[in-house]
Amino acid sequence: MRWSAQELDVDQPSTLPGLARLNNLVRSVQTPEFAGMTFHEVLAKSALNKVPGQSSMPFGWTINPYRGCSHACVYCFARPTHSYLDLNTGEDFDRQIVVKVNVAEVLRNELGKPSWKRHPVALGTNTDPYQRAEGRYRLMPGIVEALTDSGTPFSILTKGTLLRRDLEQIADAATRVPVDLALSIAIYDDDLQQSVEPGTPTTRARLATVTAVRDAGLDCTIFLMPILPFLTDTRQHLDEALRQAKAAGATSVLYTALHLRSGVREWFMQWLASEHPELVPRYEQLYGHGAYAPKGYRRWLAARIKPLIRSSGLERRGRASPGSGGVAHRSTEAPTLF
Repeated sequence: MRWSAQELDVDQPSTLPGLARLNNLVRSVQTPEFAGMTFHEVLAKSALNKVPGQSSMPFGWTINPYRGCSHACVYCFARPTHSYLDLNTGEDFDRQIVVKVNVAEVLRNELGKPSWKRHPVALGTNTDPYQRAEGRYRLMPGIVEALTDSGTPFSILTKGTLLRRDLEQIADAATRVPVDLALSIAIYDDDLQQSVEPGTPTTRARLATVTAVRDAGLDCTIFLMPILPFLTDTRQHLDEALRQAKAAGATSVLYTALHLRSGVREWFMQWLASEHPELVPRYEQLYGHGAYAPKGYRRWLAARIKPLIRSSGLERRGRASPGSGGVAHRSTEAPTLF
């Protein structure tokens, strides 16, 4: 699971300053296989995260085996979580990855407690559980096994094609507990996709993963999230997105417009100024009064995309969250991301 020959001294500048002061940091590792990245192996004290009751998120419990994400999406809403570790929300978020090496064991213990009521659990709500590091650490098979054995419904949202490695196990789990799967595929222009999401698999590879999920006998939602104003909200782009989603076998599509929290806004706007400087004034106007696009834009976008989703036969039934686009878990009234 770990690289014994690539260990860093925790006092070196390249190690994680916030966690170096804590007692759960095992070590920090670099390897040529992941050039420019550092993995900080920690012993998690808990695996299940309870979402605060006042949160607008449409799920109640989550698991995040990783903190930080090599997908490096410039719009990622989870970037501010790295500031807690005395790291910046830009390149550090993309390159300094915290790995909870014992997460499956801790989870199994938590799920075995009499107080656990088998609430649906969402994975992929913060950072991607199938980012590149998962190919080395293999945390997800143990997590899926623990959830399944305990009778706990779960959902997975990912941009990672590595999901295909575990499809046989997940399909078996779905015969025992309710399982929801979704692929996040927001951009259907290859050049733009590689610019905005430089560490992710291509759109084509993710669509092939949707097809693989369907071939395994499971439903698969596509998260058309986020839609980038003036870049991916054209009728041409949305038509093409839904055409490809349908061709891949997706069972439904959910969407939402870009939102820019503090810690994300700065990184995204830096990218925008470099790649599309002509759009900077329009974004400053659109997001000048908050993290979310104004209601007028969201109404306009809904009027454009909802009929397209409906006519494509990709409409998802359920109670939607206006902020995230999430829908209540099909197996229960308790909310999860999907």
